[in-house]
Amino acid sequence: MPYPQFDRTILNVKPLVERYNKVNIEKDQILVTQKPSNVSEVFSKMIDDTVSRILKAKENNAPVMLTMGAHTIKNCMAPTIIKLMEDGWLTHLATNGAGIIHDWEFAYQGVSSEDVKVNVDKGQFGIWEETGKYINLALVIGAFEGKGYGESVGSMIENEGVLIPSKEEIDQIVKDYSSNPEEAAATLDLLDIINKFNLPSGWMKIPFPYKRFCVQAAAYRLGIPFTGHPMIGHDIIYTHPLNHGAAIGRTALRYFLTFANQINQLENGVYMSVGSAVMSPMIFEKSLSMAQNIHIQKGQHINNHYMLIVDLAKSTWDWANGEPPDTDPAYYLRYLKTFSRMGGTMKYLSADNRDFLLALYQRLKEQN
Repeated sequence: MPYPQFDRTILNVKPLVERYNKVNIEKDQILVTQKPSNVSEVFSKMIDDTVSRILKAKENNAPVMLTMGAHTIKNCMAPTIIKLMEDGWLTHLATNGAGIIHDWEFAYQGVSSEDVKVNVDKGQFGIWEETGKYINLALVIGAFEGKGYGESVGSMIENEGVLIPSKEEIDQIVKDYSSNPEEAAATLDLLDIINKFNLPSGWMKIPFPYKRFCVQAAAYRLGIPFTGHPMIGHDIIYTHPLNHGAAIGRTALRYFLTFANQINQLENGVYMSVGSAVMSPMIFEKSLSMAQNIHIQKGQHINNHYMLIVDLAKSTWDWANGEPPDTDPAYYLRYLKTFSRMGGTMKYLSADNRDFLLALYQRLKEQN
C-alpha cells in the first residue's frame, strides 16, 4: 500500500511576473573589465599558478573544467564565464539545479532571486508558473530527444522554444518500442505530459529577450558541455505539477556520465570548483573512481591533475599536510576533505567568486 502523496495540482501557482526579485542582470551584471577587489599576494599568486596550469593543459589538449554553485550565476558572473568559453579556455562547465534555474530566469525575464523567507511565509516560495512549467517541459522534451540536463534547458533558451512531436510520431516510436526501449519509455513520459497539459504539437515559441546573459545558451551555441547536476526536491521546479521525475533522472544521468567522461581525460588537466560545497566534490569523487578503475585496467593511472577549490570560508588547516584529525573543525569542510583525497595537486583559495573569475579571465586575456 503506497503512502499518501502531496497533490501539486491543487497549488495556487502564480505568474512569475508577480514575484519580487532581488537581482537584475542588466543592472547588476559584472563587466569583464571590472577590477577584482582582492589584491593580496596570496590571491595573485594562486591566479598566476592556475593560469600557468591552464596554459599547460591547453598545450596537452587536456580538459579545463569549471564547476560552480548557484551563487556564481546569481552574482551576475555570466559575462565573464561566457567570455572564458568564447575565448576557448573552458572545455566543460557544471552546476547544480539552482544554477540552471537562475540562469534560465535571467534569460527569460532579466531578474532572479526571490525572497525565500517572505515567500515561504506566504506559501508562495518557488510556486511560479513559467519557471516551473518551461524548465520541466525542457527536461521532458530533452529526455525524449536524448539530451542531458543543461543541454535540454540551454537549447530551449538558445532556440527560443521547443518542438512538441505529433501524435503520429509518438505512436510510431511506441509501436517500435522493442528496437529502442529507452526511447519508447521517454516518449511515453512525454505523451503523459502532452495529454495532462493539453499541449499542441508543433513549435512552441518561448521568447528569451535576455539570452545574451545566459551561460547555458552560450554553451549550447558553442558546443561546450554545461552539465546540470540536480538533487530531487532541492529546486523550485519540483513544486510545479508538470515536474516529471523520470525526465529528471534521464537527463541528469546522461550528464553525470558526460561529466565522468571528461574526468576520465583529466590527466594533465585542470579542475576548478567554485562555491560548491556538496555537488562538486560528490560528483567528482565518483567520477574519478570510475576513471581510475578504467585506467588501472589498462595499466595506467590519473596522477597529474590540478584541482583549485575556491570558496569564501577561511581554512585553518594546511591541506598540503593531508587531512586534519576528526577533532578539528576543518575536517568537516567536505569540499576540502574530499578533494584532498583525490590525488594530483589540490590548492584552496579563500576568495569571492567574482574576484576569482574576473582575475582569471583578465590574466588569461593577457596571454593572447
